[in-house]
Amino acid sequence: MTNQQPTTIRLHSNDNVIVARDDISQGAQVAGEAVSANGEVPAGHKIATQAIAKDEPVRKYDQIIGFASMDILPGDHVHTHNVMVKDFERDYMFGADVTPVDFVPEHQRATFQGYRRADGRIATRNYIGILTSVNCSATVARMIADHFRGDALADYPNVDGVVALTHDYGCGGCAGIGLNYIQRTISGYAKHPNFSANLLLGLGCEANQIGAMMAAEKLNPSEKLHAFTIQDMGGTEKTVARGIGLIEDMLADANRVTRETLPASELILAMECGGSDAYSGISANPGLGAAADLLVRHGATACLAETPEIFGAEHLLTRRAVSREVGEKLIAHIHWWEKYTAANNAEMNNNPSPGNKAGGLTTILEKSLGAAAKGGTTNLVDVYPYAEKITEKGFVFMDTPGYDPASITGMVAGGANVACFTTGRGSVFGCKPVPCLKLATNTTMFDRMEGDMDINCGRIIDGERSIQEMGQDIFDLILATASGDLSKSEQLGIGADEFVPWTVGAIL
Repeated sequence: MTNQQPTTIRLHSNDNVIVARDDISQGAQVAGEAVSANGEVPAGHKIATQAIAKDEPVRKYDQIIGFASMDILPGDHVHTHNVMVKDFERDYMFGADVTPVDFVPEHQRATFQGYRRADGRIATRNYIGILTSVNCSATVARMIADHFRGDALADYPNVDGVVALTHDYGCGGCAGIGLNYIQRTISGYAKHPNFSANLLLGLGCEANQIGAMMAAEKLNPSEKLHAFTIQDMGGTEKTVARGIGLIEDMLADANRVTRETLPASELILAMECGGSDAYSGISANPGLGAAADLLVRHGATACLAETPEIFGAEHLLTRRAVSREVGEKLIAHIHWWEKYTAANNAEMNNNPSPGNKAGGLTTILEKSLGAAAKGGTTNLVDVYPYAEKITEKGFVFMDTPGYDPASITGMVAGGANVACFTTGRGSVFGCKPVPCLKLATNTTMFDRMEGDMDINCGRIIDGERSIQEMGQDIFDLILATASGDLSKSEQLGIGADEFVPWTVGAIL
């Protein structure tokens, strides 16, 4: 960080707290704020700039992030020890902030080098997949995929790999909404353009029967989709041999694809944040939001998710909804989550993880306001249930849990063909068959974990890049990655174990 940078960050003139850019020692004068620290304040944490009486709101981003649980003095460290969450009214003002999108003229729109499938679907990678209907077929699926490790694909340079995507569900009370979600997720992956072909592998006696799933999701067997069970094949060894043989037959066809110039409007970006810190809502998330705005202006789609982690900021999204109907969809999901958490003896307000809190995030409201910044500023055009196919162009939302692997799994099932993952604490993540870029919120973590991080958004904090400039950097990196440049997670081989369908409902 440069010597010219102040020691704190003020996000809005109406805020009664500021954010420490670096560690601040007790008694240190805060430049420009006429206040000195009453105690040590770690980097990323908040300092009160004025007195906040008990029960009065604490404001950051010019929004309420909580309420004082005791009297707070100017210069006090503001965190979980003196801030609480209470219910308060939020005005949804459906559509109040809708504005025309400044689309880039079509002849000036960006392009990337991608794959066009025979049916017109657009891919950014070229895998063969092994999908499982139930946990009981997971080991056999991995045995088949392991056969194609090392030099096994040397004669097929256009094939990115053979990947087994396994999970721990599919039986034991799999019914109702849980069955719907697992079937929709597996179907979304089976139809995903980043797979040239798939095997769908079951045990045979599971609740999630392959035949019923294929009928429900309109999946038809073909030379690119083979479905069978271990029991019908006669056991593990025969199933592995059958799977290997089928994939060997499919490799030559998969290898025939070549990249071609395609419009950026064919991209569907999944946006996620995990291992967040106080800088997430200041650097990486708004930087990604600026990139999302650019993608939308070029005719593409950007998808925000994690319903529990926009709780408290949902009113900022409903104001951008193109219709009351779209806004009401989002609020309906918020209400579902309130009932769902209550039924499981939890609450929406108790969300930030220990790592989030160590990084300076105090409440779910503060975390949500920062997380929502990933969504940029354009209109909210649609809201989707978990793993449902994304069909609209523009900025959209998908109902997912805040658990990162389950959230991105839903968006990829919905058709996302590239992903960006912002992190302040240092998450390591990949999501085969889709490339995933990791965006660091601060330079310290980026330098420590450079082998995992794709871009350093801490340059915003350091004063080296504006949010808009960083958005352009991220946009350019998305296009290069969609064109075949490997993300750090791809270089490390990460991404198969992160397939985590959302498990909803009782497991009996």
